This record gives sequence, structure tokens and C-alpha cells, in this order.
Amino acid sequence: MEWLVIIVTVVVLWVASLFKILHESLSASQVEVLNDGGVFCKRNVLLVIAHPDDESMFFTPTINYLSSRGCNLHILCMSTGNADGIGNVRKEELYLASIMLKVPQKQVKVLDHPDLQDGFGKSWNSKLLSKIIKEEIVNCAIDLVITFDNYGVSGHCNHHDVHQGVWTSK
Repeated sequence: MEWLVIIVTVVVLWVASLFKILHESLSASQVEVLNDGGVFCKRNVLLVIAHPDDESMFFTPTINYLSSRGCNLHILCMSTGNADGIGNVRKEELYLASIMLKVPQKQVKVLDHPDLQDGFGKSWNSKLLSKIIKEEIVNCAIDLVITFDNYGVSGHCNHHDVHQGVWTSK
């Protein structure tokens, strides 16, 4: 029962943070927001994740919400998630998940960089991450970037490193 209270608390805080981020980013832009349930945005949104399955485990509600509001979503996955030797399987699973999440497969990019390999003990260079993220922001004309919190949601070092990479790409 105690774990259920913790999970509910985390989800509520996460949703509140998401709405705060969206509210602040929209108030500083010229995006038209209609109160009658019309178009929320036509923004290009980049979700930056560390591994295939992060989109499903941590960001499905965000993806569904933004898709329902007309946002053009892109997913940048920094690794194939090959820690257990099944990176190709996990990569394909991400592509299949993107279909279910209504993110066009051509807008899902999975990297297999030698310096960005999955693993609890493998730290990723924030400057390298920042460079890759900046390139994606420019190439896709991204308006909004979403990623992990500073803790990395689950405490995984790759999640934290992705957060740092996004932060330094500002």
C-alpha cells in the first residue's frame, strides 16, 4: 500500500510539472491557444530519451497529450539500449511503440554512438549529448524539448546524463 501512495504522489507531481512547463513555454510564445478545445499548438516537440522503452515507461501520458493537441512530435533516443545484447530488438520495439503512440517512424531517431552505450556504470559526456541535441533541434526546427528531470526519473545515470545534455544545449 505504501508503494502505491509513493507512485501516485510521483505521478501527480510529474503531471503538475508538465503543466507548469507547458504553461510557461506557451505564455512566452506566439502560439494561439483556443479555449473551445481547438488547436493547442502546431509546435515541433522533441522528446529526448536515453533508451528504447523510456518513451513507454516514463513519457506515454505526455506523448498522448501533446499528440492530442496537434503537436508534431519527434523522439531522439540516445542509445539502442544494448546493455543486455538485445539493442536491435529494443530499437524495433521503440519503432513499434511509436506507431501506437502516433509518432511517425520517420520522426524517431535511435543512435548507436560508441560513446553512448547503455549501462548503469557508463557515464555519457554532456558536451557530446548537447552537440547531438542541438543538431536535432536545428534540423527539425524544434520549439520545445522534453526530457528527464535532474534525477533521471529512476536514478539511472544515462537518464541523468541526458538531462544534463539537454540542459547544456540551451
